Amino acid sequence: MTTQTSTTALNWKTALFQDFGSHSAVSIISSNNGLIKCQTLPTHEAAGRTPNHRAIFLDITADDKLVMMDAESKKISIEDTLPKDAFGIYYYPDNENNIMWATIDGDKKSGCDTLNCNPHSAPVIPIANEGILPKALKTICLGRGHHVVCPTPKTSDNSSAKVFVSNLLDGSMSILNYDKTSPQFLTLIDTLNLCQSEKENNEFEKLPNNAFPHGMAYSPLTKRVYCLNNGYANINVINPDTLKIESTIEMKISSNLLLSPNGRYLIGKGADRKSNPEHVLGRLCVVDVTTGNMNTILDLPDIYPSTYRFTPDGNKLYVTTAATGKGLQKENLKYDILQVYDTSTLPKLKLIKEIKVGQGDCSRRSIAFLSIDGINQWVFNPNPSDGTLTVLNAHTDEIVETLKVGEKNAKEVAFSYWNSCFYGA
Repeated sequence: MTTQTSTTALNWKTALFQDFGSHSAVSIISSNNGLIKCQTLPTHEAAGRTPNHRAIFLDITADDKLVMMDAESKKISIEDTLPKDAFGIYYYPDNENNIMWATIDGDKKSGCDTLNCNPHSAPVIPIANEGILPKALKTICLGRGHHVVCPTPKTSDNSSAKVFVSNLLDGSMSILNYDKTSPQFLTLIDTLNLCQSEKENNEFEKLPNNAFPHGMAYSPLTKRVYCLNNGYANINVINPDTLKIESTIEMKISSNLLLSPNGRYLIGKGADRKSNPEHVLGRLCVVDVTTGNMNTILDLPDIYPSTYRFTPDGNKLYVTTAATGKGLQKENLKYDILQVYDTSTLPKLKLIKEIKVGQGDCSRRSIAFLSIDGINQWVFNPNPSDGTLTVLNAHTDEIVETLKVGEKNAKEVAFSYWNSCFYGA
């Protein structure tokens, strides 16, 4: 991939995609011998395109060009300027196989993408992240988005590598063949209906249903897939060999799952917006996958935990804040802080620092880390409402500087993680 350059603690580069609703922008954040700077790339009008046909931003090259993908043909090219109507997509890195799993959610209301699929589905696109340019391997139409992608390895002589993909608006799970030596590589093996009849008025195998799966992880410790059903407030424990749901674990007020680096603990995060019309109640909770027990529930008054990630050693957890709720709920909300938790003694969670950053009056605030040789060097906290980026020293959690990265009031920002030295959410 063209972005693979030598990276040190003093020399690095990443891209920040900014979606303002009416237009988009890409800024390059870089450091040269410790001097951090921001450069916004040029744009051009892209008249006449329908929303589904907009170009997709993927990455930047070593010489600061744009890596773009055509939404229809999936042709990937290098461009000098960004189409103003370009959009960014969610993708899940599989660094072991050099594949980036891109997801296209389609229409926000229906979850369908009629450009690539039929009126009842939306695709995932595995992209090979190697060579001079990445290459889209296949457009795989599954259930209705949003999708979460979770690869699983071969766990025994009689098993095979698979990819689990949740289909939010269908309440189902698609399972794909992930054996590169197989003629069936990247084909659909099965679709698992996540319907729980006791939560659906005793309707069995209802599809679509109200499971609303979002949040998934594979633990190498237990060799199981864990899928959070938002609608049912529980986690399915799935055997990737038999494709059977073996048990469920209750997890209320959670909208996502994160696995600790040692594979033992699932961290759920979410928010209660219904109990109190004046206050949002955020929540972090911890499940031990070896026992299936909920060990910790930590309530966060007036905080909406947006995205979260562990340090590589698992000793700290960073949680960004964003906006949610209405009226007094939003007025009382704190969305200008970054939380840092001590997770060295999980299942215990201890807040060790609350860092004042910029405003995140948006639904999702991302976070990025620069990790070299498994050690965090820098933490990047974007402030979409301010058009700035807070850069922190990962060793001390002290703010190094706050950079101007573009216009104010971005609806969403996303980092590029194609360079493996960067990771985040």
